[in-house]
Amino acid sequence: MLRRLEAIRGDRADRAAGENDLAITTRAHEALTVIGSFASVPELPVEVDDLTPEWMSDAMDADVTSVTVLDRHSGTTGRAHLALTGHPSVPPSVFVKLAPFDAGQRKFVNRQGMGVAEARLYRDLAPELPLRVPRAYYAEFDGTGTGADDRYVMVLEDLAASGCRFPTRGDADIEARIFDIVENLARLHAQYWESPRFGPDGDLDWIAPRSTASGDGGSGMVQIAIDNLAARLPEGFVELAETYVAQAAGIMRLYREGECTLVHGDPHLGNLFVDGVDARRTGFLDWAVVARAPGIRDVAYVLSASTPTDLRREHEVALIERYREVLAEHGVTLAADLAWEQYRLFTVYGWCCATCTAAMGSKWQPEHVGLGGTERSTIAALDLDCTGLLAQKLS
Repeated sequence: MLRRLEAIRGDRADRAAGENDLAITTRAHEALTVIGSFASVPELPVEVDDLTPEWMSDAMDADVTSVTVLDRHSGTTGRAHLALTGHPSVPPSVFVKLAPFDAGQRKFVNRQGMGVAEARLYRDLAPELPLRVPRAYYAEFDGTGTGADDRYVMVLEDLAASGCRFPTRGDADIEARIFDIVENLARLHAQYWESPRFGPDGDLDWIAPRSTASGDGGSGMVQIAIDNLAARLPEGFVELAETYVAQAAGIMRLYREGECTLVHGDPHLGNLFVDGVDARRTGFLDWAVVARAPGIRDVAYVLSASTPTDLRREHEVALIERYREVLAEHGVTLAADLAWEQYRLFTVYGWCCATCTAAMGSKWQPEHVGLGGTERSTIAALDLDCTGLLAQKLS
């Protein structure tokens, strides 16, 4: 038996529910009165061709008479844009995420637990997040969370059809957007700051092992970037990269220090959207790297790799202070000196993520995306003397 996602709202959990907030059918409204109800759904799909009208009808709890594939592509997940017809409550289009189409990539991603983690977040946690997230009509997984043959699927809101847009560094409102992103992250982090729910008996115990420091910290892929990309990146990249490779174990220990919370894990601009109703409001998608870690990790990630360099340089002090202010408004105290030190440290984390993406060529992102993020985050790490911080902390 698979747990049925009866209703997920795409906006803040503390807003009163309206008739358009619930999943898609009258039956979904009725099911909300039954705590812990379950519904039988056919085997979870692996291929886009498995998203038949019959499967979609069961998943969405409403009659779907036709499914037309508008687009499909695969990377760290498989993605399909579908047009639907059927019951009046069925949306005209949806966005579906499932395992990568390539069997080898599927096994790699599954072992990282990324797809299952995202499906579980949409299924279990999305209603309470203090953020705008895509509305989920259905989300489910089957497997252990790290098994090579795990399955997962998410049927999500078609954001473009909802009037949403996707931010870019060239937007006229990019400064206000970055401040809004930081404020939203602070609200998210405050809600889960040092929460006992991460404990062995808590409902978020599945997130607790998903921390920042695991494996070799990406040092092997950083070495690939040194070997293949050094000439295409800013001066100073090689020194930073060689320091990282040599000191990876110690850096992993530093990442594990400090109070922790729930982090998005990957809040670059490509994983964000602008709400179609309130253009001042930023939404967060792609939760596959959700983790428990110091909250400043998310902030450093978006500032170092996604924010225009001149804007970051001008406003990063104010942005870190604003992050602390919003935390304080929600009862969380983060000392200014600690926040700044963590910001410098996790700029290295953001740099490593961008560098690993670049090292993969076009396998994870188009090459220019990985190289651009690596260039911006390298400059940020140099501006903040991150190698000096590492030398001081690891001496």
